[in-house]
Amino acid sequence: MSWMLTADAVPQLARGAAVLGTGGGGDPYIGALLAQQALAAHGPVTVVALDEVPDDGLVLTVAMMGAPTVMIEKLPSLDEVIAPVKALGTYLGRPVTHVACAEVGGVNSTIPVAAAAALGLPLVDADGMGRAFPELQMVLPTLYGVTASPLAFADEKGNIGVLQTVDNNWTERIARVACVEMGCSIMIAGFPMSGSQAREALVPGSLRHSLSIGAGIADARDTKSDPVSRTVDLLGGREFFAGKVVDVERGTTAGFARGRARIENALSTLTLSFQNEHLIAEANGQVLVTTPDLIIVLDHDSGEPITTEALRYGQRVRVIAAPSDPRWHSAEALAIVGPGYFGYDIPSHRFDGTAEIVAADGSIQICAAEVVA
Repeated sequence: MSWMLTADAVPQLARGAAVLGTGGGGDPYIGALLAQQALAAHGPVTVVALDEVPDDGLVLTVAMMGAPTVMIEKLPSLDEVIAPVKALGTYLGRPVTHVACAEVGGVNSTIPVAAAAALGLPLVDADGMGRAFPELQMVLPTLYGVTASPLAFADEKGNIGVLQTVDNNWTERIARVACVEMGCSIMIAGFPMSGSQAREALVPGSLRHSLSIGAGIADARDTKSDPVSRTVDLLGGREFFAGKVVDVERGTTAGFARGRARIENALSTLTLSFQNEHLIAEANGQVLVTTPDLIIVLDHDSGEPITTEALRYGQRVRVIAAPSDPRWHSAEALAIVGPGYFGYDIPSHRFDGTAEIVAADGSIQICAAEVVA
């Protein structure tokens, strides 16, 4: 069933998407402002379920590409958001019928809202990941043979381009170079799909899921209950560490925010490694959680999600793990989103939500129910 997305729902959508963004996906506050601006100017957006998209429809994903840290200082405009959609429609020679999220994480859950509002198009209640990943080819449509190109991109200066590449890896490589040259942050539109392709390849219901998470955090605070526990329940995950941020190493290289964060409590130290998103969580020499499952850092008391660019010394945080879409644990998927792809010589750990990780006495147990070679 279709439903209307209004400006008052955007903060909850952005908060929930920031949780699913696993630390990446861009600043949710900036994305929320952009979406609210578009909704105020153009009216509510119709959100449709995947099964409501006609087979012959033309669905495009719309997103920000680049380092989330850069977007804080280089704010996008609505013109920049819609430019690649218009350019790609012209290139393809047919009207775009629907907009979708490439990833549900962070700002890339709300930029498509702004695009749909400004263009008067319906928004699909789905996304390409069920979380956030740092590279363009890291979407489930890649596993189903959907090509990222032709891919259109635009910057704040008015530069617009369209790429036609041989495969999705080359789309990422060439677009990333353009992104770096254009200021490490651009808007993109790509992965043109028919309705039938979208139904097969996308994660259904991800916008509603984000709204439920965002609303759950707000409701838990209003009712004086624990917002972190509410989020854990909604994700089917598990809290596995709590402590204070004692060190953050972070830098922007090749269009990514890369680094590590250390979180300490009285008994142990947790290290999080990230490339835009959190990829590996380890403590006392043991790997606890790995990509593609979700590693999420929340404020200790408020339950607000904390992105990798917002991690600061002294923050009191709680860290939770949650399972990814099961399709990410296939051998083909792990080849593009598993630890090995990012240069970590460790196997993927598949989390099932049942393993205790940090016991009351501080002992640490492996998070995964299964280690995937």
